[in-house]
Amino acid sequence: MLHYQGGCVPIRIFFTFAAMKTVDTLNFSGKRVLVRVDFNVPLDKKTLAITDDSRIKATVPTLKKILIGGGSCILMSHLGRPLKKLKEDGTVDYEKYSLKHTVQRTSELLGVPVHFASDCVGKDAYELSASLKPGEVLLLENLRFYKEEEKGDVTFAEKLSKLGDVYVNDAFGTAHRAHASTAVIAQFFPKAKCFGYVMAKEVANAEKVMKNCERPFTAILGGAKVSDKLLIIENLINIADNIIIGGGMAFTFMKAMNGKIGNSLCENDRLQLTRDLMEKAKAKGVNLLLPVDSKCGENFSNEAATQVTASNQIPDGWMALDIGPKAIDEYKKVLVTSKTILWNGPMGVFEMSNYEAGTKAIAETVAEATTHGSFSLIGGGDSAAAIYKFGFENKVSYVSTGGGALLEYFEGKELPGIKAVME
Repeated sequence: MLHYQGGCVPIRIFFTFAAMKTVDTLNFSGKRVLVRVDFNVPLDKKTLAITDDSRIKATVPTLKKILIGGGSCILMSHLGRPLKKLKEDGTVDYEKYSLKHTVQRTSELLGVPVHFASDCVGKDAYELSASLKPGEVLLLENLRFYKEEEKGDVTFAEKLSKLGDVYVNDAFGTAHRAHASTAVIAQFFPKAKCFGYVMAKEVANAEKVMKNCERPFTAILGGAKVSDKLLIIENLINIADNIIIGGGMAFTFMKAMNGKIGNSLCENDRLQLTRDLMEKAKAKGVNLLLPVDSKCGENFSNEAATQVTASNQIPDGWMALDIGPKAIDEYKKVLVTSKTILWNGPMGVFEMSNYEAGTKAIAETVAEATTHGSFSLIGGGDSAAAIYKFGFENKVSYVSTGGGALLEYFEGKELPGIKAVME
């Protein structure tokens, strides 16, 4: 049993749900409402069709509230990182990263036609926004076609602000970025800015876990690198009763305890750090669980030979790609008795069928615990993808739309996208 024991003290949370001004508080009649949404949805590589529309669905209640209230909606979003992923000839792939691919689905979900501007600033955008009538919707082209967006350029933010009378931020997935459309723009709407329902729900659910959780509280953390989860682990040691570790990050812990990990992922420069984390958990009385066994592959392939071994006895040349059956059973026993569950990060390479069992079992068990009255928050990113892949999205309490933003929230960081609207 690879356990470490720990206590519970509150951590700092910067914002409170009660203080958040939402779309319920403003009058939108006759107003053009500039809404920052998160339409950064996955597209099929060949057809460019949407493969997961959950982020668009999430913002529908906010948009309908504005439309029913007599306003019009001007939607702005990013899609991917087009200026950092250029074509082979060094030019921007405008077709691949165009938000025009989301127009039809957005229209279907809202039940109204959605106009599309071929730019997010400039003549086309200004003329279309100026001509919008109450109940109409306009979607602007990808903000990240401009380098000024990610740089948080004030002049660019001011140009965007000219498109609307009211600013609504409903893009929690980008709330941790001080970009032009997510934070800087708010200063141009000193008395006409608020949050959408997505943003409000994200904060409310995060607060429920971090400030008002029913115990036992179990956090499940997975993914490739300890360094990606360092701050959240440190914060959770101060509040969780159990911390379950899975994914590639587990093997930095294993090696730190002198385990044999074969070719498994490991951050050798983080070994002492993981020893320190284990000591902190022990001192606090927190039960930190590592996978007792793992399913390993001879190489990183779904077709490779596999075997199950003890997680600290992986043969040379093999790599752990999923938690094993004993680890699954042990983790399930903890989860079914938990009253609050936070899940951020998969247990293995769940995209490959041979290594999906661990992540699927966790998803299934979290859903089961929720059915019996537990509160479960799925922390966006790969965890959300797994919940949707295995069909449990309607059997957990809440699926976050923002992996990185939620992670930074739990790390105790101040989120620029929230701060800018609260000020």
